[in-house]
Formats: sequence, C-alpha cells, structure tokens
Amino acid sequence: MADKSLALVADLGESFGNYTIGDDDAVLDLVTMANVACGFHAGDPRVMERTVRACIERGVEIGAHPGYPDLVGFGRRAMACTEDEIRTDTLYQMGALSAFVKAQGGTLSHVNPHGRMGNLTVTDPVHARGVADAVAAFDPELIVVTQEGLLAEEARVRGLRVALVFLADRGYEDDGTPVLRTKPGALLHDADEVAARTVRMAKEGVVRTVHGTDIPQECDLVLLHGDNAEAIVNANKLRSALVDAHVAVKPLREVLADKARAVTV
Repeated sequence: MADKSLALVADLGESFGNYTIGDDDAVLDLVTMANVACGFHAGDPRVMERTVRACIERGVEIGAHPGYPDLVGFGRRAMACTEDEIRTDTLYQMGALSAFVKAQGGTLSHVNPHGRMGNLTVTDPVHARGVADAVAAFDPELIVVTQEGLLAEEARVRGLRVALVFLADRGYEDDGTPVLRTKPGALLHDADEVAARTVRMAKEGVVRTVHGTDIPQECDLVLLHGDNAEAIVNANKLRSALVDAHVAVKPLREVLADKARAVTV
C-alpha cells in the first residue's frame, strides 16, 4: 500500500508554427496531468487542439499554462506588467484553452502560471493578485497550482483550491524559490539525481538547495519540464522511483482527496 500520493505533471503543447518543442506524446504516457501552453509564450491554436485531444484520449488532466506575451523569450523574461494586464492576459489565455477543451468534451482542471510570470506570482503581489482575480472570475472550481507564497495566499483568500508543486528538475534557493535560469545550478540534468531528490522530498518533506541547505518542501504534484532533452528519461526514472518508494502516482484531484482524508483521520 502506498504511503503517500502525488500527481505528476509536465509543461506541454509548447510547439508552434514550424517549430517542434519536446516529445509530448511520449511524456503524456508517463504523467497524470498536463500544463498546456495557451499561445502567448508558446503554442498555437493547432497545437492547443492537438494537445487537448491527446490529453483526453489518455485521461490526463488538462490545465492552463498562461504566461507573458513573449514568444521570442519563451516567457522566461520578466516584463513590467500592471495588475490589470496580468489579470486580463491570464483570463484571455484560460478562455482560449477552455474553448478547445469544451469543444472536445473535456474539463479544464487547473491553472499553473508559466515561466518568469509564474515565479513572480510567488513573490510579487501585483502578479499574485492579477492571476488570482482572473481564476476567481473565470472558474472558481479550477485548482491553482503554484509554490507556497503570495499566489497561494491570494487564492486561498478568494476561496480557491491550491495545489503545491515541486520542481523536480530545478535547483532551489534557500528561500524556496527556483534558481534563475541564468545562474549555475538552475537545471538538473541527471535523471538519477532528479528521481532521488523527489523521493526524498516525498518521504522526508525536504529538498536540498544549491547552497547545501535542507529546507522544508510540501507538495501535491511534481513538475517535469517537457522542453528539454532529458524529459523522457527523467519522467521514466522519476515515476519508477516514486512507485518503488511506495508513493502512488495519481490524478491531482485524487491526490487532494487523499490529503483531505488524511487530515480528518
């Protein structure tokens, strides 16, 4: 019997036009949920439709992955946006993806902001309020996927459900934020290391930072980035390692239900 359950998610649907990014079909066979790019930092209408269809065929939960309007920078550069710009850009992208989901008879499960915008929702109140307001207005049943921080706080204030994510292939600073991609240690490429630190996080509730410090880390789902060359190997090894460690890999809604039952016991 599993001691704990976690969802496994990847960022998908990031191809656009003539550019193919990642092997979405292979990754989809290994995850329980997908963050689907909504056309601003990556993706396009054709890719969004194909990705949604592939998720529905495999029973993978579908989430919106809104980001900055920055196709050239892949949404990984900070932009000086107002709260209203963050809110309306997020609302626009959720609406676009939701149209494809609805057209194919699916259900939108969650929202997870992408890239630098997503990082800033954890620490910047303007970004946090903008995203939280957009989700609350669009569909208060959506789960807000984020790290512990300001977005989680703003979501809870609005009565939204929050699921905490662990970035399996990213280095962490001592304050719990991911190391900027421009700095050493930002990305982990060794599949065994990615799997081992994730199992330790699941069993012990800690993660070791790039500075060698163990910090508390609570999570409901584990994210693997789908746009790097190691994505398939990482996902395979990670899923196997979790199962071997008696950590069940489930859809997010089942994970949150397990968590709620554990609290009441």
